[in-house]
Amino acid sequence: MFTYEEAVTYIEEIPKFTKKNKLDHTRKCLDMLGSPDKNRKIIHVAGTNGKGSVCAFLSTMLEEGGLKCGLFTSPHLMKINERFQINEVMVSDEEFLKAFLAVKELSDRLVEQGDYHPTYFEFLFLMGMMIFDQADVDVLVLETGLGGRLDATNSVRNPLACVITSISLDHVEYLGNTIPEIAGEKAGIIKAGVPVIFDGNNQEAAQVIKEKAKELGCPYYEVKSDSQKMLSYTPDGISFTYDSAIYGTIDLFVPFIAKYQMMNAALAAETMGVLKEFHKIEKQTLKAGMEHTKWQGRMETVLPGVIVDGAHNEDGIARFVETVRYFQDDYSITLLFATVSDKEFGDMIRKICSGLHFTNVIVTEIWGSRKQSSEELAELFRENGCNQVCAQPDPEKAFDQAYEQKGDGLLFVVGSLYLVGEIKDYIRRKKYD
Repeated sequence: MFTYEEAVTYIEEIPKFTKKNKLDHTRKCLDMLGSPDKNRKIIHVAGTNGKGSVCAFLSTMLEEGGLKCGLFTSPHLMKINERFQINEVMVSDEEFLKAFLAVKELSDRLVEQGDYHPTYFEFLFLMGMMIFDQADVDVLVLETGLGGRLDATNSVRNPLACVITSISLDHVEYLGNTIPEIAGEKAGIIKAGVPVIFDGNNQEAAQVIKEKAKELGCPYYEVKSDSQKMLSYTPDGISFTYDSAIYGTIDLFVPFIAKYQMMNAALAAETMGVLKEFHKIEKQTLKAGMEHTKWQGRMETVLPGVIVDGAHNEDGIARFVETVRYFQDDYSITLLFATVSDKEFGDMIRKICSGLHFTNVIVTEIWGSRKQSSEELAELFRENGCNQVCAQPDPEKAFDQAYEQKGDGLLFVVGSLYLVGEIKDYIRRKKYD
């Protein structure tokens, strides 16, 4: 019998002995587990950036309306249980272990039959479907892992709605080298007759999504940035209006300081509008739910004046820069940065330094096989015009230093979700106030 700790270790070691499986394999696994997705009300969300935030908005609004909402998302920051939440609470170790044992027993049977072992993500997805079925959630918000068309989550049959967030170049080795190619992969989650709500700001991506929706006879709802008008912008969040095709013009507030969250919130609001006959939640309740949304590691305020952001690709960094640029004239800015060795960190640092001025920059390291030298990163910051740069390999010491140097200004922790996870855990353990 496995303990919880042994189960986590087993899952983390799965990539060592398996490979990507076809969707038919995932579907077969679901059926062997009793088809836990059958009759489950599912909102399926894909995209390059913003899909986690959209999922969080949806989950919180549904919960505010009195529904029991499951949320499957990735990656986790501190504990693997974070991937499975019910009404914003991650599942217990006991619930996690129960689902693990069921999927492990299935995996053993498959291997004995000469079939494939589920992949890391597939294993977790199967666990999630068991957890949410056991909890009998009213609705499940399901975030894709990578891509869409071939993603394990795409094995579910009859979602309530499909949502596609912004699309940009990322994971090109898997999804394609152009926006239309990547959009085609994301649009692979669209099912015949199921409503599609999507970010229409990129014309190339929007065209692909619309064509797929028309081909499958799906009603579709295109959301663009010009439908949102900002009213106020402070370190506490953003007030704005959104011109919804369903609700008309509505006033909204998001407790985040990144402008792109207006777009994510609009996508979530439009999705709730499309599904209003299902959930029957009043607009004021939806607005209250949005105001209470929390989403880990994405422009998240974790302490007064301390914002963590897992931006780690070209589009994410561009949006981070946009946010800092808005606040840098009124606040001194301290940056704590780290990344992993297989990212284009030279380009990331050049983009971060372009047009921004930092009072202090502290560079640290993330432990593991993908660790990138903090000294090398610090030198790149200096080459790109930053003068007050310090390399501190230990992330906890680096945070202490950065927090002290922040003073009355703002501290941004950025570059990797792994760094964000480490810092959030350190803050929790040290009980910063």
